[in-house]
Amino acid sequence: MAKVLSKQEPKGTLDWTPEEFAIRKYIFDCWRRVCLRYGFEEYLTPIVESAEIYRAKSGEDVGGKELVTFSDLGGRELSIRPEMTPSVVRMVSKVYTASPKPLKYFSIANFMRNEKPQRGRNREFWQLNCDIFGSANASADIEILTLALDLVLEFKPPKKSFSLNLNSRQLLDGVLDLAGASKLKPEAKAEVVRTLDKWHKLSVPAIQERLQVAGLKKEAITILEKFMSVGNLLELSKKLPELKNNLGFIQIQEAMSALSVLGYDALVEFNPSVIRGFDYYDGLVFEVFDKHPDNNRAMFGGGRYNGLAEIFGEKNFPAIGFAPGDEPTRLFLESWGMLKGKQSDAQEKYYFPLLHRDLYLESQQLIQKLRGAGKNVFAGLEEQKISKALEFANKKGFAKVVIFGEDEHKKHKYKIKDMKTGKEEVAS
Repeated sequence: MAKVLSKQEPKGTLDWTPEEFAIRKYIFDCWRRVCLRYGFEEYLTPIVESAEIYRAKSGEDVGGKELVTFSDLGGRELSIRPEMTPSVVRMVSKVYTASPKPLKYFSIANFMRNEKPQRGRNREFWQLNCDIFGSANASADIEILTLALDLVLEFKPPKKSFSLNLNSRQLLDGVLDLAGASKLKPEAKAEVVRTLDKWHKLSVPAIQERLQVAGLKKEAITILEKFMSVGNLLELSKKLPELKNNLGFIQIQEAMSALSVLGYDALVEFNPSVIRGFDYYDGLVFEVFDKHPDNNRAMFGGGRYNGLAEIFGEKNFPAIGFAPGDEPTRLFLESWGMLKGKQSDAQEKYYFPLLHRDLYLESQQLIQKLRGAGKNVFAGLEEQKISKALEFANKKGFAKVVIFGEDEHKKHKYKIKDMKTGKEEVAS
């Protein structure tokens, strides 16, 4: 007897039934609609890359233990992409010099990370990636931030259901200078940044231990704790006044002022715990937070990364971007009750049952006519009585049923039954 194989999908992945796919399609369609409205152009890169491009700049988790790698027939070590940024920078590096700037690109693609599956985080996931290349101007930062906000607003969420939290790697560098961390070796300094990125995930003793191992003394750790505990820029300027002239502080202040003028002021906050774990960020960073009490978490984030092209042997160019994921977005919509009616296609669906086997070809001709008129028609394949056809249509949620039996055939007519009202319309 042949071995019976498991029907379960691989751990950390999901089967998308038509109902589930409709939800994801709704999310993707909203994403794409807003990106195109902003004039962004869509692209796609291969699902595999050299593993080295992720090890170079993606951080200890994404670029290390979470990489899914294998060797191809030529012995090259490849990785299923765990994120898009290194891939799109590699692609842009090939065309950047000859292209008019700025480049505004977006993609919707799937990724894989070898991490423990949990609520809102699967091993295989889909992301929207939005990036602007070729502009170091603050206007590029503002456009990316407004795009991130408008992508969430496109779903018409309730008021106070989310916020965009801002920070800056340059401000963080200023804090690290105050704490003496700038004297550390690059790898030790990177470890300090990664520890701060886990501020709300680790216990206070665990954070202090990691910072001490990285080489920081008690006084330095106190400065970092003071920074991480502030709630707004005014409080920061009072607790650590040395940072008021820091470029990152000024950039955050200016970005928040601009977003206020544009009508987003109620949605934007300063948050020192927004660090972003990727090593390539070097300017403004941000995260969009879901404020639902049952799902209080970061939905997505991004920031400025001007120094990534060098790993491909190219001169660095300015870049800023972000990447929302499908599962956190789905949880946000679900938590706030915004998925009602999104499990089915928006287009009205018709069911055309085969009511008599001898009318198969005539039925197919009518189906062709309806489809040619732009109708979404599900054709029955087996002969059915009208009662069974209507029962099937109800179960499938079809809006209309086309009735074409012997009587209709003789009269060269057919009927369209509205399943909601029960009314029948005669057509020919």
